Amino acid sequence: MPDAAPTPPPDAPEPGHALALRPGLLWLRMPLGFAPWHVNLWLIEDGEGWLAVDAGARSEEILAAWNRVLERELGGRPITRLLATHFHPDHVGFAGWLAERTRAPLMMPRTEYLMARFLALDTDEGMTAQQLGFARAAGAPEAYLSYLAGRGPLYARSVVALPRHYRRIAQGDALRIGNHDWQVLTGGGHAPEMACLHCPALGVLIAADQVLPRISPYIGVGASEPQADPLRDFLDSNTRLRALPADTLVLPSHGEPFTGLHTRIDALAGHHAERLDTLHAACATPLTAYQAMGVLFPRVKEDRATGFALGETLAHLNRLVAAGRVRRSEGNVPVFGSV
Repeated sequence: MPDAAPTPPPDAPEPGHALALRPGLLWLRMPLGFAPWHVNLWLIEDGEGWLAVDAGARSEEILAAWNRVLERELGGRPITRLLATHFHPDHVGFAGWLAERTRAPLMMPRTEYLMARFLALDTDEGMTAQQLGFARAAGAPEAYLSYLAGRGPLYARSVVALPRHYRRIAQGDALRIGNHDWQVLTGGGHAPEMACLHCPALGVLIAADQVLPRISPYIGVGASEPQADPLRDFLDSNTRLRALPADTLVLPSHGEPFTGLHTRIDALAGHHAERLDTLHAACATPLTAYQAMGVLFPRVKEDRATGFALGETLAHLNRLVAAGRVRRSEGNVPVFGSV
């Protein structure tokens, strides 16, 4: 990924401004201090107010942007409901602030809410020790271990505390928002139970991070479940989304709105198939997870990006193990060898 934010496309809204995509459907684009450099939020007209989908990251820039939106962009109508798609801080980091500011109740999938609450409360050094153990088992060098030890628990610093109560949403739920029915479709892989919203009448899918137009969503394994198989969950979830019409307007959390849902799902499946084949061939000589990371991400640095690269590498290794194409050895630092 680039080291600086690219110039936004000319038709994207500026931070603090809203762009109407359909009557009663607004696009907000908030800045991030890290790649992919922005996050898209959505406002759906909801009777006398608005339902907000996601809230953005915790930052002074997003605080200023939200204040401008609330004061100037909503036609004097309040945000009356807040729906958070998943627990990642660029989506839910400011949800606690927005809920308190607007008094809007929070809706969220149960697993995502509990993950956000759990990680926000985990501020002790036990989290750092767990991350260090995970990295050591992957064969990470001392340079990266030193970075992790100095970073400490990151999530708790990245979010405003969520409300202590919420309304659960789940796969198949029908939400009446304004004059239209929206169906909740949950997806796995990027997050355990990420909420997408589909409105058949409008032909719109709010896709969160499930289907992005130009990059593959992060599909990674973390320290809490080191042998998880999120890539299977991701691919299975996208297969289910193929049941939607091909001409659906997709509203992604990163990038620009697009059509061509089926084509993009196929491209993502092909991308991961190629990565799996590349890794399978490399494991003809058994590799640690960290060594395998160098195959998929040869230019990664010993910093924040390493954690994402290592997690994504393990997701592909674990998929290969589950498919019987690679064998994981026993021991403190397992190696992965092709079968």
